[in-house]
Amino acid sequence: MSVPNICLRQFNLGGCTTTSRWFIQGLRKGRPFLRCNQQKRFSHSPADDPNFTSIVDHPPTLVKTGRRHGPGLIILALIPITAFALGTWQVQRLDWKSKLIAKLEDRLIREPLPLPPQVNPDAISEFDYRRVYATGRLRHDQEMLIGPRVREGENGYLVITPLEREGNASTILVNRGWIPKRLKRQADRKEGLVNGEVTISGLLREPWKKNFFTPDNRPELHEFYFPDVQQMAALTGSQPVWIEETMEPDLLKVYDREAKGIPISRIAEVNLRNNHVQYIFTW
Repeated sequence: MSVPNICLRQFNLGGCTTTSRWFIQGLRKGRPFLRCNQQKRFSHSPADDPNFTSIVDHPPTLVKTGRRHGPGLIILALIPITAFALGTWQVQRLDWKSKLIAKLEDRLIREPLPLPPQVNPDAISEFDYRRVYATGRLRHDQEMLIGPRVREGENGYLVITPLEREGNASTILVNRGWIPKRLKRQADRKEGLVNGEVTISGLLREPWKKNFFTPDNRPELHEFYFPDVQQMAALTGSQPVWIEETMEPDLLKVYDREAKGIPISRIAEVNLRNNHVQYIFTW
C-alpha cells in the first residue's frame, strides 16, 4: 500500500518524527493509529512535575502595607467640603447683596434733597444713590473726559465737569454722561456746552474703585481712564463729591442728545449685579 505524498507532508509539518513513522506503518498494515497532535497535546501535565506546588497547599495571606492614603484620595475628599463651604459663602453673599439693593432702591424713591453748601465726604456712604440737586455754573474749561467707555457697541467718553456754586458753597464734580468718540472735541458739540446758571439733578455716589487692570490716569496729558474723585477734585479745586446726572428713559431724547453732542445721562436706577444665585447652583 502506497502512502500519498500529501499525508507525509502534513506529518512532517507536525514535527513528530517517531509517531509519524508509526503512522506510516499503520497505514501499510491497515492498523488503527493515534493522531500525532492529540498525543502531543496531552503528553505533559503540571501535576507530573514533582516540584509543582498547588495554590491549595499555600493559600494567599493578607499583608498590611502600613502606607497612608495618597494625596489623590485627600484631594477627592476635599472637593465636596470645599464646594459646600463656597456654596454657604455665596448664600451669605446673596443675603448681603439683596439687602444692599433693597436699601439703595429705597433711597431712590425718596424726594430729592438739595445738596448742602459744604458736604462731608465721610458721610457720602450714608447717602449713596440718594437723589439730590444742585445749582451753579458748569466749568467747561475744566472739563475731563474718562474713556474709552463703550455704549451699545460704540466707543466714547464720560464727560466730567465741575459745577461751581455761588456764595460759600463748594464746587463739586458732575458726571454729565456719555458722548461718542467722534464728538470728543468741544468745537464739535457746542450745543452740549450749556452756559449760565443750571440746576443739575442726579445721584450722589461714593467714589469709584479702580480695578487691577485699569491703567493709571495721566492728568498732565488730559488722559483719564477711571474716575479718581480725589485726584480730579485736587486738579479742579473742588470738593471730592461726585454727582451722576440723571435723565428720563426716553429713547427719542437719547437720539436727539447724541446728534447734538449733549451728554447722555444715566437712568436713576440701581445697577448692581447680583449673580450669587447662579454661583450657589454652580457650587
